[in-house]
Amino acid sequence: MVTTETVLTTSLPYPKRSGKVRDVYDLGDRLLVVSTDRISAFDWVLPVGIPGKGVVLTQLSAYWFRMLGVPHHFLTTDLTSLDLPNDQTALLRGRSMLVRKAEVIPFECVVRGYLEGSGWREYQQTGAICGIRLPPGLRQCDRLPEPIFTPATKAETGHDENVPFEVLVQELGAEVAERLRRLSLQVYQAGRARAEERGILIADTKFEWGYCDGEIILIDEVLTPDSSRFWPAETYQPGGPQPSFDKQFVREWLMRSSWDRNSPPPELPDDIVAETAARYRQAFELLTGQTIDQALAASQSDTGG
Repeated sequence: MVTTETVLTTSLPYPKRSGKVRDVYDLGDRLLVVSTDRISAFDWVLPVGIPGKGVVLTQLSAYWFRMLGVPHHFLTTDLTSLDLPNDQTALLRGRSMLVRKAEVIPFECVVRGYLEGSGWREYQQTGAICGIRLPPGLRQCDRLPEPIFTPATKAETGHDENVPFEVLVQELGAEVAERLRRLSLQVYQAGRARAEERGILIADTKFEWGYCDGEIILIDEVLTPDSSRFWPAETYQPGGPQPSFDKQFVREWLMRSSWDRNSPPPELPDDIVAETAARYRQAFELLTGQTIDQALAASQSDTGG
């Protein structure tokens, strides 16, 4: 069973670095990536976590790594080979994966299939996103004629910033930039097709890539409710915001609150926490056809393939 404890931080006897959601431990030849239940919005980590969120992120990423057919860093979610403190074993179960080390490419590789978020705001102002001209008259959340690649800077703190494709070419070279665009579109289109079969529209997503043994590989998380917008296909109606299975639900509550986004954020009410947790689980179950507990039962022998 998934632990009901909300995990906001972890402590293991290895060198550690922490991001907004993940604690990453250096094991020498590999990394141990632990997805906590922390949740961020508007560049702040919120004071209350979402119980079980880290398990959903890890198990859903493992699902996609296994089936997408591109080189990746994922090795396994089975931690039995590690000498972990007894009190940490249950805490880490299901929310952790062993991965290959990679040199991170310092850009977010964003793919958009629908017009929402910062892309919608930019389109309203310029008729384009990251220099890509789009047809006039599109509505909020319209499906784009074809998916577009709109990279962004990768900020350790603060907000990622959309940049034209030419910036990637200048920074990484034409060959690497073109490969990142091609791979990102390939992964998005494969994931979108699979999700549509399961009743979910993947409106947009972001990928991270890195170098390992001279090869570009997919790293971090992939096609999760933290990195993507998931909409229920049965209620899709362009022209305004869509119901979602991702953290947009939390963003919308924060926007309705009196929070000014400059001071520390407020605690989420219990009902918002519970509903967000339910939406994350529902996204996992719809996409994979499994419950989280079924996925955890299989994860003890899980490998990256």
